[in-house]
Amino acid sequence: MNEMTGVDEIRMQVMWNRLISVVEEQALTLIRTAFSTSVREAGDLSAGVFDPEGRMLAQAVTGTPGHVNTMAEAVLNFLAEIPREEMYEGDTYVTNDPWLGTGHLHDITMVSPSFLDGRLVGFFACTAHVVDVGGRGFGADGKSVYEEGIQIPIMKFAERGEVNRDLIRLLRANVREPNQVVGDFYSLSACNEVGHRRLVAMMREVGIDTLDRLGEFIFSRTHAATLERIRALPKGSWSNVLVTDGYNDPVKLACEVTIGDNRVHVDFAGTDPVSRWGINVPVIYTKAYACYALKCVVAPDIPNNSASLALFTVAAPAGSILNAERPAPVSLRHVMGHMVPDLVLGAVAQALPGQVQAEGAGSLWNIHLSVKPVAGQAGRRAEVLMFNSGGGGARPAIDGLSATAFPSGVMTMPIEATEQTGPIVIWRKELRPDSGGEGAQRGGLGQIIEIAPAAGHEIDFSAMFDRVHHAPKGREGGQDGAKGAVELDDGTVMRPKGWQHVPAGRRLILKAPGGGGFGDPADRRAEDRANDRRKGYVTETGATGDTTGDTGEATAAGRGETDT
Repeated sequence: MNEMTGVDEIRMQVMWNRLISVVEEQALTLIRTAFSTSVREAGDLSAGVFDPEGRMLAQAVTGTPGHVNTMAEAVLNFLAEIPREEMYEGDTYVTNDPWLGTGHLHDITMVSPSFLDGRLVGFFACTAHVVDVGGRGFGADGKSVYEEGIQIPIMKFAERGEVNRDLIRLLRANVREPNQVVGDFYSLSACNEVGHRRLVAMMREVGIDTLDRLGEFIFSRTHAATLERIRALPKGSWSNVLVTDGYNDPVKLACEVTIGDNRVHVDFAGTDPVSRWGINVPVIYTKAYACYALKCVVAPDIPNNSASLALFTVAAPAGSILNAERPAPVSLRHVMGHMVPDLVLGAVAQALPGQVQAEGAGSLWNIHLSVKPVAGQAGRRAEVLMFNSGGGGARPAIDGLSATAFPSGVMTMPIEATEQTGPIVIWRKELRPDSGGEGAQRGGLGQIIEIAPAAGHEIDFSAMFDRVHHAPKGREGGQDGAKGAVELDDGTVMRPKGWQHVPAGRRLILKAPGGGGFGDPADRRAEDRANDRRKGYVTETGATGDTTGDTGEATAAGRGETDT
């Protein structure tokens, strides 16, 4: 780049900010037009703008690290598949290939070229989780990816503005909720179109015909800033092991983090092999969350783009559960994938003692409900996806966040919106007292959620839960968070994973795990302890050291109070 004047740098920074506003409007378009509650209410999506070489320039703030960081690599896969001479104005490309997209079939990724006066100036990409892709449904029970739903290779959703009607017909014939799914496809396409229009308007306004100079400005600044942070870290290698519930048997995740002068490398050697169940993770998703964990510690305030991500590298043994190869079942890749940040941060904490948060619930407590009328009774069928979160790990100077999704960052879905999607009743959704691990800083609380089929209906549900047998660990002397639990209201214990049944008249009770504490509990301030009891976060029993988390309801949690 030619030497810039101060005015040039200010102008570039303004355009960079404009670019971020463009992708944020792109993401909001998807939220406003999406049919699935997972997108519309929870924000389970990503959006971004890329240069003509497929390098991510900017991402929307709205969205999840798993989607954003996989999309950064997925766009390159689209460019490798579709030749430049076959790209036209008005095109949109699509895939849900787990190994070329974002890790499982339920995520639809769309990429659209952006042209200005007939010249390709960049690409827009977006991803969203749709409610159904056919097959066995959203769950861990498949034995291969072929059982998990319809697979869409990288192909054209639209060419020169004309939608591929054959693809639409195939979708409608293979999914349980065709109107929702097809509607989300059109929402994704509209999302990219809005980004394209805003970009072209910006470029015309500021008088540029390429993004080359702006891209060089963005990449050079973020690369230099991230490199400076890495060089300030202690050098060496640190290892960590984390054991999760798995499906029927525990799964060991292992990693070694090596901090060098010019990069941070994570190696997942020692991790258990692939599972026969659908909890395996394509490496593209493993990379996404490993890089996110490192960025949270090393450079949380530096923009996320191709240049900053390039300084974090990842390796995982082929055939391991964190580098599953086709045709392994991967439907619930998020369960193991969401554990990757706690695994990586456990190694980083050894390099930076006293600076890294404790373990939290990790994976979302998602639940997919297939609701149907009892045989012989009138009613309606529906597929309902509900996102729930356990507690976050305590931080070095602040309590953990309660009922908050880390690392995914998705939002809690309002019960009113969820109940509108199908014949279910959510009787209870409140903070879970005594579930946060004790410490100088308390771990975040999990939730208690009580769900029942509406009168005359029954539910088959897909359990996707972890931390039921292995609690989130405390850090620096902090105690572990409470384990999770899944049961019916008559005391029947349910499995944490797999399809199961809730008969008419029964209620399903989910107790999401709490986060681990940070620091010696004896160092917690008296006023903080008093506040815990006053708000119902800790009961008198819990305050005396019983942290099983299976006590009664939180008095204040039932009134809607939350952590600050």
